[in-house]
Amino acid sequence: MRVISTKFRNSLLVKLIFLFFSFFLFLDNCVADIPTPHSHFGFTPGDDYQLFKYEPLVEYLKKLESVSPRVKLEKIGYSEMGKPLYLALVSSEENIARLDELKNINRELALNSELTAGQQDSLISRGRTFVLLTMSMHSTEAGPSQAAPEIIYELISSDNPLFEKILENSVCMIVLCHNPDGMNMIVDHYYKYKDTRYEGSSMPGVYHKYVGHNINRDFITLTQSENRAVARIYNTDWFPHVMVEKHQMGSTGPRYFVSPPHDPIAENIDAGIWNWMRVFGSRALTEMTEAGLKGISVNYLFDDYWPGATTTSIWKGVIGMLSEAASVNLASPIYVEPNELRTIGKGLGEYAISINFPKPWQGGWWRLSNIIEYEKQNTFSYLRTAAIHREEILRFRNEYCKREVERGKTKPPFYYIMPLKQHDQSELVELVNLLDKHGIKTYSLEQEIEMENRLYKPGDLVVPLAQPYRAFIKEIMEKQKFPARHYTPGGEMIRPYDITTWSLPLHKGVEAVEINSRNLKLENLLVKIITPYSIHAEKPQDYKKALFTVTNNESFKAAFMALKEGLTVYRSSEPVEYEGKKYPAGSFIIEKHQKLDDIIALLNTGPTYIINELNINRSETELPRIALVESWFHDMDGGWTRYLFDTYHIPYRVLRPEDLREINLARDFDVIIFSDENKSVLISGKYERDGREIISRYPPKYTSGMGSEGLENILSFIDNGGIVVAWRRSAGLFTGALSFGKDEDKQEFQLPFRDISAGLAKEGLYVPGALLRTKILKDHPVTLGMPSETGVFHRGSPVFATSIPYFDMDRRVIATFAKENILMSGYAEKEKLAGEKSAAVWLAKGKGQLVLFTFNPQFRASTPATYKMLFNSLLIE
Repeated sequence: MRVISTKFRNSLLVKLIFLFFSFFLFLDNCVADIPTPHSHFGFTPGDDYQLFKYEPLVEYLKKLESVSPRVKLEKIGYSEMGKPLYLALVSSEENIARLDELKNINRELALNSELTAGQQDSLISRGRTFVLLTMSMHSTEAGPSQAAPEIIYELISSDNPLFEKILENSVCMIVLCHNPDGMNMIVDHYYKYKDTRYEGSSMPGVYHKYVGHNINRDFITLTQSENRAVARIYNTDWFPHVMVEKHQMGSTGPRYFVSPPHDPIAENIDAGIWNWMRVFGSRALTEMTEAGLKGISVNYLFDDYWPGATTTSIWKGVIGMLSEAASVNLASPIYVEPNELRTIGKGLGEYAISINFPKPWQGGWWRLSNIIEYEKQNTFSYLRTAAIHREEILRFRNEYCKREVERGKTKPPFYYIMPLKQHDQSELVELVNLLDKHGIKTYSLEQEIEMENRLYKPGDLVVPLAQPYRAFIKEIMEKQKFPARHYTPGGEMIRPYDITTWSLPLHKGVEAVEINSRNLKLENLLVKIITPYSIHAEKPQDYKKALFTVTNNESFKAAFMALKEGLTVYRSSEPVEYEGKKYPAGSFIIEKHQKLDDIIALLNTGPTYIINELNINRSETELPRIALVESWFHDMDGGWTRYLFDTYHIPYRVLRPEDLREINLARDFDVIIFSDENKSVLISGKYERDGREIISRYPPKYTSGMGSEGLENILSFIDNGGIVVAWRRSAGLFTGALSFGKDEDKQEFQLPFRDISAGLAKEGLYVPGALLRTKILKDHPVTLGMPSETGVFHRGSPVFATSIPYFDMDRRVIATFAKENILMSGYAEKEKLAGEKSAAVWLAKGKGQLVLFTFNPQFRASTPATYKMLFNSLLIE
């Protein structure tokens, strides 16, 4: 063996020491190159009275991406107002470099039910746990998005060994802001009133282009572009294993809520999902408390039976959770007195130490910086749990997939079959395309087959349940039965947190037959539908007219688009028969035109093309001038109405209640729409509760209401030939004694209907958002194209009763609750009390008309079965 000289050894040692320190100097310089949140924003996120807007947030992440190999920013879509939506991916440099490979591993584990044990082991050994966080979809809940820069900076710059393990074993995915339009609106409003008496006041209007707080009520129907972008992450693109939807709650309860939720829970969910929630929540409760944070709650207030929020992902194999932090006044700190602390709802009977609340917060100052610290510790805990249990979680995801597919093959129902022939074929098409957005496959029958005493024909559509997302398929295709749970045996039932019905076939008016026996012959006759799916007959070059059946919602879209383009649109005055097919009265006829061809190309369901002359009794339809009254009080239903009108190309002008005092309605409008809003808000600009006036938190300029002058203006508009359409609470404007005019021209009257729901409620009627069976009056101008029976989304009030009219008034009941089997989907108590009562009425007064609904005909853009009644109301003469 050769002996190394002392001089050489010393030289080598010096070089090694130099390289060692050079390496750490390099690391220090890398960290030094990472800009801190404070250096970018000019303040530390969470500082009192400071908020940043969306664009600086994105700019900061772009800076991080440019200097750190641990950050990747991906554009995932656009908001309804055109802002780009971004997903930030944070992990080790190695994981970021192989994101495409990891994404494919996620897909295989989530969707491949035929992996062998060896294949599964190989994927798991190479895979990483993906944890998705969605921030501040509710823009008044600013904390999560304000916390995002701090969370990401600490993950990529800290030398904490815990974070190294997290980044090595997991990928943190953060939707920086789920609602960027709303974020900017709220920040602008905050700064507008900062340092005034109205600092921290409520922003007038909705903090979104359309839906405001209801943005997390849309994850079945996916109407809003932000929600489609976020849902794609877990439906079809990235397939994360864990997901957390971050929110804020009231200021006077627990400081923070972590999973698991309270009962009731959805019965279609795999037990493993709930068990993993408990693992994550238990660790978070422990670790956040150990970090010195007080007031953490579990099993409190929030249940998980309804698939409308981002956590709809739990129906698709994702361990989806909710977090809620106690709120401040946006960025203004609040002081909470101990006597103001309380609990509401489920899980905590009092504000005191309990198994669900082991270390209560005792009151004092509460700041945005507190929220951010809680968000950081909660996020780090969830990421740590995901990293520790990486192999188990990845294996669970594939085993979940295998179980769901196997259940689809061995447990009924096995299929849902939707006949191609439907009352509203356009809604069938919409349903197929919506299922595709959810990652669900639909198939077409190649030849006829008889199953369970019914013959199905070629072209009928089949949704097999032997799919990885079986739980979701079953949940949205079946009618709902609320999972009633009680606080004690035989005791009080735990009431629903939100609505209790969401069956897509029933809400859309599409027939979907549940098949409870497996048929291998059927499975060999299926051809996968290619999306986007549409139904269009071949267009002959020499056609003269296009006939759009009134039974299709898409026909109304075509009519409104044509009217906006200046084309002449007719409606048939009687049923039409053409080439052996019948089209009901009210169907639309439009002459051939290039603009019409362009419109047809945009439709999911085409018209019937008329080649030969056809004598049709018809009347010309004019484009109505529509006013939509939308209050300043976060009027979400008004926003949903705007969304629906924009979707169907229906022109309108928004009026605020105070505008109604002086505007010349007859000069500017033909139709006035009142969506679902409190009568007191519309009249006086104030809430009422139990006969008491409640002062709002809006600045005074937004709280005046229409007053008696505005109501008289509306009544005069009706009397002189105007049309008013109103539903649910706003219908109360037209109950009781009414009057308008002065002196000899003064009219005092009561319209021939009243709301009887208060009496029914005293007898026990309770409907927390359910689908009720309703009989429809045939051939009324408001009901053209409707079937004889449909489901209406109802909340128990109002319920109408009519009376014999006098003076210059008239009435017709156009929709009546059924006598039997009233509850179609959801939960209700003593619903028979509503049996044979009026669900919708048409009224005449003077030269004008009113159409009043006890239900929302466009509820959250999720009840297409009743859209036609609203559309027809706009077009009545």
